[in-house]
Order: sequence, then structure tokens, then C-alpha cells
Amino acid sequence: MLLLTGNYIMAQTIPAALTGTSLKPHETVSKTEFARQYQLNKDYWDKAFAFLKNNNLDTMSVGRYAIDGDNVYAMITENNTKDMDSTKWESHHKYIDLQSVIKGEEKIGVADVSKLTVTMPYDASKDLVNYSGEGKFHTARPGTFFLFFPKDAHRPNVTPGGNKADKKIVIKIRYAE
Repeated sequence: MLLLTGNYIMAQTIPAALTGTSLKPHETVSKTEFARQYQLNKDYWDKAFAFLKNNNLDTMSVGRYAIDGDNVYAMITENNTKDMDSTKWESHHKYIDLQSVIKGEEKIGVADVSKLTVTMPYDASKDLVNYSGEGKFHTARPGTFFLFFPKDAHRPNVTPGGNKADKKIVIKIRYAE
């Protein structure tokens, strides 16, 4: 339940009424950080969730979709999953990633950036840092979304076995300091 008290939001869960979709947040999503970001950028989040609600992701083409200029945009990809050694840990400073598998499945690694070693320093032109280290892997399937905040390193698109086709959406939502 999301509790609103004046201007303060305390997130126990992220309700479907808020997202307007049947997508459920993965257990790794920081409900506290989501609540803080939602309070700071409610308009961005509402637009991101409206995009998910108002579009049939199954039939959408691969590509980039403007939602709110550079503040919120979506990318739909369709690729084969990759072997672990062909993927990298990454994080972003300017954007939060909302990632959800539309068709297929993949493993997504999650780790706190403070527990990893930087292998490629922050590149502002790509909003990207790469790391090495260990994290916990989860199976991403349709119906669930992950949120990756700047403190969350993630390692997406890892094969669950067999390098199978995987269609997913990544919505980039501007991070509020």
C-alpha cells in the first residue's frame, strides 16, 4: 500500500492503481527510493506508467519512443540473450531505468554500486558506468518490472539458458537529486 501523508509518501508496495497496469514491481525494487523519486517527479512517473498502460507493448516495434522529451523516454529492444561474459555491470547517474520483459525471459543481475569495482569511469555522454564484481541474479519474465536507481548496478540480458529471443522495454526516467 502507498500511504500519503501530506507531501510525504511511504511506500510499502507499489500498487497497480498507481501504475495503471498489471505489471508488478520485482522484489528488488527499493520502495523507499521509488516513493522519494515519485514525490519529486510525479509528472514523469505518471507519464511513464501511462505509456505502459496506453500501449500494446506486444505489438510495438523496436525503437525509441518520446514520452516527455529527454525527461522520460522508452526504448523497445528485441535481441537474443547473451552469455554472462558478454554482459557488463552498469549504472546510470542521470536516469532511472524501468526495465520489463515483454516476451521471453532473461536473467538480470542486481548489486549495490558501492560493492563493485569501477572498470569504466562515468561517461556523461552515455550516462554510463561499468563495473566488475558479484551480485544476485533474478529471472525477469513478462508481468514484472525492475527499477534501477543510480546506486543500483544492473547486469541485464543474461541468458537463462540457450540465448533465446527476448523483447523488452526500458523506460528512462530523469533522476531527481
